[in-house]
Amino acid sequence: MTYHNAINPSVQAEGAVYFLFGATGDLARRKLFPALFSLYKEGKLSENFAVIGLARRPRTNEQFRNDLYQSISEFCRYKVDDEQLFQSFSKHFEYMSLDINNLDGFKELNRLAESLESRFDITGNRLFYLALAPSLFGSVSLNLRDGGLLHTDGWHRLVIEKPFGYDLQSAQALNEQLNEVFKEEEIYRIDHYLGKEMVQNIQVIRFANALFEPLWNKDHIANVQITLSETVGVEDRGGYYDKSGALRDMGQNHMLQMLTMIAMEPPSRLHGEAIRDEKVKVLRSLRSYENSEEVRKHVTRGQYTAGQVEQTSLPGYREEPSVNPDSITETYFAAKVFVDNFRWAGVPFYIRTGKRMPVKTTEVVVEFKSMPQNVLFAKKQDLAPNLLVIRVNPIEGIYIKVNAKTPGSDSAIQPVAMEFCQSCQIGLNTPEAYERLIYDAARGDATYFTRWDEVAQAWKFVDRIASAWQESSHDLMHYPAGSWGPERAEQLLKDDGFHWWPVNGQEEDNVIWVTNSGQ
Repeated sequence: MTYHNAINPSVQAEGAVYFLFGATGDLARRKLFPALFSLYKEGKLSENFAVIGLARRPRTNEQFRNDLYQSISEFCRYKVDDEQLFQSFSKHFEYMSLDINNLDGFKELNRLAESLESRFDITGNRLFYLALAPSLFGSVSLNLRDGGLLHTDGWHRLVIEKPFGYDLQSAQALNEQLNEVFKEEEIYRIDHYLGKEMVQNIQVIRFANALFEPLWNKDHIANVQITLSETVGVEDRGGYYDKSGALRDMGQNHMLQMLTMIAMEPPSRLHGEAIRDEKVKVLRSLRSYENSEEVRKHVTRGQYTAGQVEQTSLPGYREEPSVNPDSITETYFAAKVFVDNFRWAGVPFYIRTGKRMPVKTTEVVVEFKSMPQNVLFAKKQDLAPNLLVIRVNPIEGIYIKVNAKTPGSDSAIQPVAMEFCQSCQIGLNTPEAYERLIYDAARGDATYFTRWDEVAQAWKFVDRIASAWQESSHDLMHYPAGSWGPERAEQLLKDDGFHWWPVNGQEEDNVIWVTNSGQ
């Protein structure tokens, strides 16, 4: 008997066996199990599926399903309020302890998969999710092939998490390992930011509105600002982060991916490959920094020191666990980037990301060019530029800032922000990024996954910066925890006559807000 909510079967993913490597890890517990339960509850998974959890530690099926229950209870946007629904869901889950270096273990895994395919009437479709360190991707892929797991009549897809290498050279080596076993179209590289509602909504805002697309160019846009700020420090990731830093951890993937969504040309058709083609063109058009002097001029890096937020004392980065006390790893970077094509020639894109910032937010601010000076209202008024702000996280929505007459005055002008707050309207119970991406991978839709040429072009750009930083440690600046980073990041914009616009939770006092939430 089927207990999940019935919806149009045409939107259900095909039946498949999901092999979840790293099933006892934090990603599986916080994101993957809740995502699968949400998809099942909404009817996006049919009854013809099975999940095999794989990790080294021993676990019984009962223990594994108890872990599953705890994960969903704590982290899923749907609560387990129907025990029959959960029982119907959990019967599809099996656990197997596996040494990923043991080929015989993979042969045993294949036998388990075949038995589940027979039990749940699955026709050989297999999705392999590697929530593992990238250094293990190659050996796991080879053992999947040599263990017989790819010898079925259905499709085979490999989903891998970032980081995709440490630089271009290591990324190429990793890609060559994967290509020994999987074709490019079978490899799904996850960047979870591409699964976020408002990131995907950027295309609709741009290409479905005559209000914006005709103005989306150098003639009307003064600059674009992309902010991805975190209030947390490195937490328990000090060992990894100290070898990576903000540039590689956030810049090479999340930041550049959002930039491509803003700057890309309209795709020839709404097809995954056409959209990814346009994103690659943006990355190829990025102006590279030719030498260390250009990097110092256009890029600022910083590291947080001890600070205080709401009377809570916070340690400096070098005082964090597993961090080298003499570390010169950046926890913040800001850069001025140019896209050298006809649409964007001369328009600066300012990007910044950092840890221990005052607020947690991801936002894109598109600042339009100001009205001509000494004409009409601009003669007597200091007119603020119009803004389009796309809020990605944690609040989802958009707002447009325009100039309007101050109520009750004769001619005074005041900025008015007209806001659509998606989180206010729908609430926080919106699909998570991992739900969308797992669902897309199961349906073979690679639109919001990263193609190899995207990865390569992003690394080419980032490697120039990293190489310049290796030559000198003197340009590493410091900022107290809870601040907006080094002062030099402000100067990046001041040099061009701009400034960073306030982001979520830091709005200007003189703006009148008109929202869809009635606030």
